[in-house]
Amino acid sequence: MTETRQKAWAELRKHVTSEVLLKHCLAVEIAMRAYAEKFGEDVEYWGSVGLLHDVDFEKFPHEHPHHAREILSAAGYDDAFITDVESHCRVWEGERSMLQKTLLAVDEMTGFIIACALVRPDRSLENLEVKSVMKKIKDKAFARAVNRETLTGGAQEMNVDFAEHVAFLTQALAAAVKQPDYQEVPLI
Repeated sequence: MTETRQKAWAELRKHVTSEVLLKHCLAVEIAMRAYAEKFGEDVEYWGSVGLLHDVDFEKFPHEHPHHAREILSAAGYDDAFITDVESHCRVWEGERSMLQKTLLAVDEMTGFIIACALVRPDRSLENLEVKSVMKKIKDKAFARAVNRETLTGGAQEMNVDFAEHVAFLTQALAAAVKQPDYQEVPLI
């Protein structure tokens, strides 16, 4: 575990106790790290943004992400980092950077993919096929609280084919569940 990730993980653990929310933050971190590597960006920075994106959600669910700034600035994070964390707010003025578009695109999609794996008999991300996820997206009764337009629109904003986005995230999540950094709070 790098020093950067160790700091982000420790900060998240100070503010999040829910195992479900911790798993979500880890999944978003994994996705952000994978896309950072794909795009040739700073993997540690993108991963930390993903890991801390919901740092204020447990304490302030109705005001999220508007308390991230006070929490993260107290922990020594700079304004640019905090703005990147806040950028997954659905209502956002101005153009999003690629990091910010990616955060928005992976936020709910990672959870949806994991939910698809959990209803399979083997509960495996490794065996989850893109066509299975696409079928579940069409099934409005499955994970009904998830806005399908948010899922598809995120990939579109990134200029990434939606099926490729699903495949990329599924592969990234499947590979990460075997890594030591993701054993303390297993995704599945």
